[in-house]
Amino acid sequence: MAAEREPKLLPEPRGGVPDVIDDLENYKRMCRAYAQADGPLAADAERASGFRYGQEDYLVQFKRQGAGIALVDPVALAKAGGSWRDFDDAVGQAPWIIHDSRQDLPGFVELGMTPRGLFDTELAARMLGLQHVGLAAVTEHYLGLSLAKEHSAADWSYRPLPRDWRNYAALDVELLIELEEAMAKDLKEQGKDEWARQEFDWLLVDGSKRKKHGEQPWRHISRINVLRKDRRGLAIARALWTRRDQLARELDISPSLLLSDAAIIEAAMVKPRNGRQFRSIRSLNERVRMHTGGEQDKMFERYAPIQRSVKPSVWSRTILEALQEGEDQLPRPPKPRQEGEEGKGPRSMKVWKRHPARYQCLSAARKAVAMIAQDTRTPSDIILKPQYLRDLCWTDEPERRDVSEFLSLEGARPWQVALVGESVSRAIM
Repeated sequence: MAAEREPKLLPEPRGGVPDVIDDLENYKRMCRAYAQADGPLAADAERASGFRYGQEDYLVQFKRQGAGIALVDPVALAKAGGSWRDFDDAVGQAPWIIHDSRQDLPGFVELGMTPRGLFDTELAARMLGLQHVGLAAVTEHYLGLSLAKEHSAADWSYRPLPRDWRNYAALDVELLIELEEAMAKDLKEQGKDEWARQEFDWLLVDGSKRKKHGEQPWRHISRINVLRKDRRGLAIARALWTRRDQLARELDISPSLLLSDAAIIEAAMVKPRNGRQFRSIRSLNERVRMHTGGEQDKMFERYAPIQRSVKPSVWSRTILEALQEGEDQLPRPPKPRQEGEEGKGPRSMKVWKRHPARYQCLSAARKAVAMIAQDTRTPSDIILKPQYLRDLCWTDEPERRDVSEFLSLEGARPWQVALVGESVSRAIM
């Protein structure tokens, strides 16, 4: 039930702001308390991806009724010889309540935790048709409480953590248990509780994996598309990205604090061949400075000595090496999907429109799913992943296929197949 009153700010957890657990004695005490508690487990994690290399968790937060909130430093715990197996044993089969679990599940699993059940409040909000699905918006909608979110991009590797940061982290789990109760009731009233159960079970497995960036991760540089036909420029971008990533990994610093994507693109477009041309690109010669206008600026300054240790000559040498690469070494465009290849429905509608019959099939299938989405007040991409329809309609004679079987093989959950299978079959006949 949505809160109709004006949301009230919850300034801090009702039980107060906890200290960070970073030693074995307090960790074991926490595990004993959580083992004696009951009900689901609220969980969240904080990283330092804008400051440090990678996606390592620097703080994990939990709450269980009867045991309160715990903030744990997983790095310090590992150094002290702690094992997350003790925590797994303590919470047992309790479902984990996480908001946007794809963000946090991989880190929990990598630390050594094994969640045995899941309720994702962000996914539940989407299934229930909410327009705004951030944690603060969902708690306002269901509980009439708003949360302060001013430290979301903080450097969570900083120690000791200031009190207001600990307060922010604790608030992230303070309301999750109440939120799950309210949302579970709504899901049941809308007849979506079984849908949600299947989605959570699937997400517990699929969402625990880190996303892979493919064989050419450097192609994710911002605005790389401006170099689409410039193979020499792409070679420079590739070389700078690779060198930046290598140094960032060695120095444990965010790549963007060593060299910005904008600087890589500018260098790739200018292609400096001598000192004068190189010096004209200021972003290659000055350390990256972040200015947020707040306390965050002090956090960034902690990394200035590391930034200064990487001299501009590193980038100039890297660029010259890329300029000397032979034509056969220059990047080539990724291989396009072969038209007509089964299971490879293209994303581009320009390609589809060159195949009128397939395009007509896709349009009809999409319309059928959209009608179901409208009737159930559920987003279309929750009803069925769009790629599944593209793959179906890109095959030869899709109207002759067993649509339900095809969607199941693609990865659709049973509730999705049961909901759309017959309608899509009729639509593409």
